[in-house]
Amino acid sequence: MQSLATFPLSSGTVTLREAVVDDVPSVVELLAADQLGSARDGADPVEGFAPYLRAFEALDADPAHLLLVGDADGRVVATMQLSFIPGLARRGALRAQIEAVRVHAVLRGSGIGGALIAWAIDEARRRGCALVQLTSDKQRADAHRFYSGFGFTASHEGFKLVL
Repeated sequence: MQSLATFPLSSGTVTLREAVVDDVPSVVELLAADQLGSARDGADPVEGFAPYLRAFEALDADPAHLLLVGDADGRVVATMQLSFIPGLARRGALRAQIEAVRVHAVLRGSGIGGALIAWAIDEARRRGCALVQLTSDKQRADAHRFYSGFGFTASHEGFKLVL
């Protein structure tokens, strides 16, 4: 497990690294602990973590996708997915897509989320991306302020179709 970055905290450090299969339950726990994720994430009583493990295998096999975790003393305390999407628009620009940013409730406000986003922006630049994009549910006013602080603008109206 190679460290991609370390972020200092008042009580130690958080190491950013690519997730491994053993991290999947902890990542799912972070997703399910979220105000909106509680209704759509968590281990299924019948399937357990099988759908998440299938998704992890697909992400892990594709170098265009990074599932990242923040590790504090062997405990997953944050997660984020970063994907790199080629396209013809914008003169064939590569774009980075940030998804599913979560920080353990006890550590929110500690700077971990900001460090994750700053790292993702730097990695997008390093890979030659023309832009970084993300979506945030309309109910997440605090998240909108957080992302605005990095220069993200609400430039588009997003649409989703649940299948």
